[in-house]
Amino acid sequence: MPLRESIRLALDTIRAQKLKSVFTLLGVTISVMFLITVVSIVEGMSRYVRDDFANKLVGVNTYYFQRVSGLDPNMSEASYREFLRRPRIYAPEAELVRGTIPPGSHSAIVSENDVMAIGGSGRPWRVDAVATEAEYFQIKTFGMTSGRAFTQQEVRTGSRVLVIGVEVVEHFFPDVDPVGRELRLQGTRYQVIGVMEKQGSMFGFSMDRLAIAPWTTPLHRVIRPAGDIGSLLVQAPSPGQVEEGIDAAREVLRGVRHLPPGKPDNFALETSDAIMQFFWEIEMTMIALGTALPAIGLFVGALVIMNIMLVAVAERTREIGIRKALGATRGNILSQFLVEATTLSVIGAAIGIGLGLATAKAIAAFTPLPAAVAVWSIVVALAMGAGVGIAAGVYPASRAARPDPIEALRQE
Repeated sequence: MPLRESIRLALDTIRAQKLKSVFTLLGVTISVMFLITVVSIVEGMSRYVRDDFANKLVGVNTYYFQRVSGLDPNMSEASYREFLRRPRIYAPEAELVRGTIPPGSHSAIVSENDVMAIGGSGRPWRVDAVATEAEYFQIKTFGMTSGRAFTQQEVRTGSRVLVIGVEVVEHFFPDVDPVGRELRLQGTRYQVIGVMEKQGSMFGFSMDRLAIAPWTTPLHRVIRPAGDIGSLLVQAPSPGQVEEGIDAAREVLRGVRHLPPGKPDNFALETSDAIMQFFWEIEMTMIALGTALPAIGLFVGALVIMNIMLVAVAERTREIGIRKALGATRGNILSQFLVEATTLSVIGAAIGIGLGLATAKAIAAFTPLPAAVAVWSIVVALAMGAGVGIAAGVYPASRAARPDPIEALRQE
C-alpha cells in the first residue's frame, strides 16, 4: 500500500475515534510544547547575552589585562589566595601592554565600583561608577541621547566631567535636562556632559545606573585607593588579532615581571569569550534540562500510544482478517499500523509545537524573560514525535500482522 494511502487511512481512523485520539495525542503534545517553550526561552536569553550583554557589558573582539581572572564559579580556595598575592597593576604596565596591541585596536583603562552620589533633587544614592578613557564608549558601543561623551583631551587634563545613565537621570534630574548640571561623587563635583541611551538590565544587573568619568579625576582614587587600575580593556579589529595581541602582551609582561620559563603568569590576560564561558555553561545546562524533562513525558506518551494501538488491534482483528483475505501481506498490515501510530504522534508533536510557540510569545510579551524560536528545536520536536510513534507502534503493528486470516475472520 502506498504511503499516502496509509496516511489517509490513519487519518480516517483518527477522525472516527476522536476522543481516543485526543487522549493518545495528549502526552506527546504536552511534552513537545514544554520542549519548544523552554528552548525558546533559552535561545532568547542566549541571543540577549550574545547581542546585548556581550556587546555592551563585555565588548566584541576584546581582551582584558587585569590582576585576576573573571567569572569562575569553580575557583578553589588555593587559587583565590594565589590571586590575592599577585602584584597590583599600575598605569606604566598598562602602557607597556598598550604598546603591543595590533594596529587599529582601541583600548581603555577601566576601574569600576559603586560610589555614593549626591545632587539634583534626589536623595543620596549609590551609582555604578566607572573611571576610564574616551575609547571606552566606542568599545562598549554606548550611544548618547543628549550631550556627548568626554574626549581623550579631557582625560589627559583630568577634567571633572561625567556621563550618566538614564536611571541616574531619573533619580537626580527627573524634570530637568541634566546636561550642564553638577553631580557629586564621594564629595567631588563633576559636570554632567552626556546621557547614555537606555541599556536595560542583565540577570538583575542594571546597566543604566552608570556614572562614567575620566580615570585621571579623583573618582579613580575613590574606586582604587591604592592608585592601581582595575584592568586595561583592548578591542582588536578582528577576532584573529585577539590572540595575536594576547601573545604579544604576555611576552612583554613576563619579561617585565621577570617570570622564568615554566612559571605560571601572575596576571590575567583573557578574552571576552573566556568571560562569557560562564554564561554558555548555564545555557547548555538549561538546554539539557529542557530536553531531558520532555523526554520523560514522551516516554509516557509512547506507552499511551502503544496501549491505545494494542486496543485498536484487538478491536480491528476482523478488519485485519478481511484485508489479509483480499491479498494484504503481513508487511502491508505491519506498515499500516506503524504509519497510523507515527501519524498520530506527529500530529501530537505539531500541535505541541504550535502551543509551544504561542506560549513562548506570551512569555516574551508579558514577562521580562526574552524568548526566541530556535528552528532546530522544531525539527527535533517533529523528529521526536515521529520517533515516538515508530517506537510505540512496532509492537502493536507486529501483533496486528501476526493473526491467521481465517482465525481473524471468525472474530466478532
